[in-house]
Amino acid sequence: MKKKKYKDIEYEESSGNVFADLDISNPEEALAKSQLVWEISKIIKKKKLTQAKVAKILKIKQPKVSLLLRGYLKSFSLERLLRFLNDLGQDVYISVRPSSHQGHGNTMIGDSPSNATIAALGR
Repeated sequence: MKKKKYKDIEYEESSGNVFADLDISNPEEALAKSQLVWEISKIIKKKKLTQAKVAKILKIKQPKVSLLLRGYLKSFSLERLLRFLNDLGQDVYISVRPSSHQGHGNTMIGDSPSNATIAALGR
């Protein structure tokens, strides 16, 4: 993060990934997981599902659903979160194509193809 000053107020500009800004280990993975859980949460709200019903659909116990929806994601892998989306009736597409960046690609997560990187898994 870059330190900046506005009048007499010193502040730091975000890197674009709050997990990196907070020195969380594997910030790219943490951001990707949070984006997937955001999608899961939106689906649950849209379908007006209770945590008990979600637990049955996802084949996990209700307290795990609570942890998931409150952002405790250490026990949930990216693969498992993708499976949860499938279990909730969502198609998940993974596309591979040459990178527009030199030497390093990105992994993007979102509900529609776009030019914006929502979450990037990288080095």
